Amino acid sequence: MTVTDTTPTETFAPPPARAMSLSASAAKRVRKLAEMEGGPHFMMRLTVSGGGCSGFQYGFSFDDTTTDEDHVFEREGAKLVVDDTSLDLLAGAEVDFVEELAGSYFKINNPNASSSCGCGQSFSL
Repeated sequence: MTVTDTTPTETFAPPPARAMSLSASAAKRVRKLAEMEGGPHFMMRLTVSGGGCSGFQYGFSFDDTTTDEDHVFEREGAKLVVDDTSLDLLAGAEVDFVEELAGSYFKINNPNASSSCGCGQSFSL
């Protein structure tokens, strides 16, 4: 006689990854801007700070150093650096580069934002 344990077991999903991504167009633009900034070792830094018309605002700069608090995401040679605190608000987001008749700009597709302002540089949770 075979005995089978029928006790239900609980399964837990792993916590969501704290990751971000660059679109192909954003990676291409970051590489070009990094070259203009001083070379391929420069990385685009994305930060979130308090402010803007919706409560939080995005900031972009170029950097050639990282700290222990930074996370580096790479696509096709382009590097995106995000500090730990900003990543809490950006986890799962994608940085895109949009070219339109009216102009070109980086756009953050942030799944954590409940709303954003018309300019796209400010958001709320």
